[in-house]
This record gives sequence, structure tokens and C-alpha cells, in this order.
Amino acid sequence: MQRRQLIGGLAGAALLALATPSLAQAPIRIGSVLSITGPASFLGDPEARTLRLYIDRINQAGGVLGRRLELVLYDDGGDANRARTFATRLVEDDRVIAVVGGTTTGTSMAMIPVFEEAKIPFISLAGGIEIIEPVKPFTFKTPHTDKMACEKIFEDLKRRGLTRVGLISGTGGFGASMRNQCLRVAGNFGIQIVADERYGPGDTDMTPQLTRIRNVAGGVQAVINADFGQGPAIVTRNFAQLNMGVPLYQSHGVASRSFIELAGAAAEGVRLPAAALLVAEQLPDNDPQKRVVMEYKQLFESTQNQPVSTFGGHAYDGLMILVEAIKRANSTDGTKIRDAIRATRGFIGTGGVVNMSATDHMGLDLSAFRMIEIRGGTWKLID
Repeated sequence: MQRRQLIGGLAGAALLALATPSLAQAPIRIGSVLSITGPASFLGDPEARTLRLYIDRINQAGGVLGRRLELVLYDDGGDANRARTFATRLVEDDRVIAVVGGTTTGTSMAMIPVFEEAKIPFISLAGGIEIIEPVKPFTFKTPHTDKMACEKIFEDLKRRGLTRVGLISGTGGFGASMRNQCLRVAGNFGIQIVADERYGPGDTDMTPQLTRIRNVAGGVQAVINADFGQGPAIVTRNFAQLNMGVPLYQSHGVASRSFIELAGAAAEGVRLPAAALLVAEQLPDNDPQKRVVMEYKQLFESTQNQPVSTFGGHAYDGLMILVEAIKRANSTDGTKIRDAIRATRGFIGTGGVVNMSATDHMGLDLSAFRMIEIRGGTWKLID
């Protein structure tokens, strides 16, 4: 998509200005670069839908600081070079005051230098821990990190008394990052990674890698797949075909209905860490996230005619954190907004309860992850 999309912007502005004089000022421009098409579209599409939906609702409710929000949205198709080009355009041509976007780790990392140089707050929707570690002054993220996913899986393995693990991962940005994190923290949980296999983004059969994992000396007690997109569904089907006979864990990168549909019956019994949004109805009534995730789920599904996914939830969290920061800063100045985002405390989002600081630009701890299992073709809350 080479032409930008303007959401909630100038179209119809004259009529709205007559109806609401306080909104007659120039709109506040928020940028976004998402992978709406391409291999990561199952992530980027619900993100884009969420931003459009909630910006329209915010404008209907009176906007922010008495001004309408205007979303300037570009589709990078999952290509990091295009993402960087669009990031430059958002800064130099569109003059946005902040950005919520960056569907994948690769595209986010490509855009970070542009926004950092321009001192524009950037809230990424991608999973890689390197987005926020080391801390960069104007860069934040809403999803749980790949390191957290490894730790949550290892906690569950430890509870089940399983210590010998086979790791299989994609070679793309997220898969490579999560692989490195799992290897790095496994020892903290008494987990042995006894097999370490990889596959490329275009591979359509992971049977050879899984066979090597199955045949490792001493055997494995569980297998972890670190990746997102179609690769995990292929791994899951091949895993079932080989009758591996041990538990299979996936990452939070498969936390959408499309994974279950792609993997089919082979997905039964797969476990993964995910946000509370996937099991909203199963949360106890006293869970602080229940109201937020239920409201988001009901609105998204009733207006978009598709099942909710955690990825749209990441966009909701990013937008709301930004909007609240603009209000607290009472300004559209980038540095003031950045400072207000850093000061976010007790924000209840779809991903968890967010408490940011100058040294933590995500603000989630491990309690924000829920362990879920696929049973009967749907999600079941385990922990």
C-alpha cells in the first residue's frame, strides 16, 4: 500500500466542526505502519481494525485535548525496508506527533532509528525484547516479550516435572530472538535444551528437524516452537504426524484463531502463553482485566465480524496508553508525551496491568501471561 490511509481526519471535518466547535482546531496526527498484507497480515489486520475502530470512537466522544485524532496509516506488507521508508514519511511529510505500530520485530527495529532521531514516541506492537532492551528514550512496546514467553513455558514445564526439551525455531526476527532468549534463561529453571533445530520462512515440511529432535540421545520430554505465521502450524501438523508422544508448546505469536484453523486437529493439546484476552469469559469475576478484555472482545467481534486476537489487543493498549499520556501531558510535544508514557502506572489493558518507568518501557511482569491449552478447537485457561 503506497498511499496512506487517513482515518478520522479531514473527511467530513467541516460538518463535525459545525456540530462540535471545540473540534474545529487542527487534528492531532498519530502515525502507524502495520503489516496489513503479507505473511504477517494475521497480526497487522486486527491491529489496523482496532486503531480505526477506537480512533473513530474517541473522536465521537469529543477527541483529545478538544481536538480530533487523525490516523495516518501505511501498510509495509511485512517488509522492513518499506517500514523504514514509511517511518521517514510519517516524520518528514505527515508530521505525526507519535506512532503506534510496528507489527513485527523486524519492521519495528527498522523504524526505531527514525523515530528516535526525530524524538517521536513510538509504541511498537511486536514481541522481540530487543525493541526495548536496552532502553531507548522514545521507544516503547505493549506485547509481552519473547523472553517472558520462554519463562512462562519453562515455569509450566517445571510444574509438570519436564526438564529435557527440544527447541525448534524459525530463522526470522521473532523466531531467532525467542530462540536466543530461551537458550539464555533455560538454566534458571533447570531446563536442558537437548536439541536445537531451525527452519526457514519458506519451508513447508519440518519433519526432518522434528525427527532429529525425536531421535536425540536420551530423548526429549517436550518440544517448544519459537515462531509466528504459518511455520508453527506446519510444525504442529508434522508433530502430530510423527506421533512424537510429548507435549508441544508454541509461543504467544500464534495466539489467534487462524493458528487453530491452519493446524486443524493437530492443535489439540498444544499449550502456549497468551494474554487474558483469549480466555476473557473464563477469567474469574474479580480479575482486574476481565471488564477491559470483555468490553474490547465484544466491541471488536460485533463490529468486525471476526474472532478477537491478542494482536488487536496490543494495538488497543498502545493507543490507549498514548491517548492517556497526551491528556496527562496536556500537550502534543514529543518529549512531554514520552515522559507521560514513562509515568504510566496501573493501566489495565488487554495484555495485563502496565507499570512503566524510565528503565522499563513495557511495564508488564510474568503475571500478565496466562498459560492456555487448545482443547476441542478452542482456548482453555490452564493458569
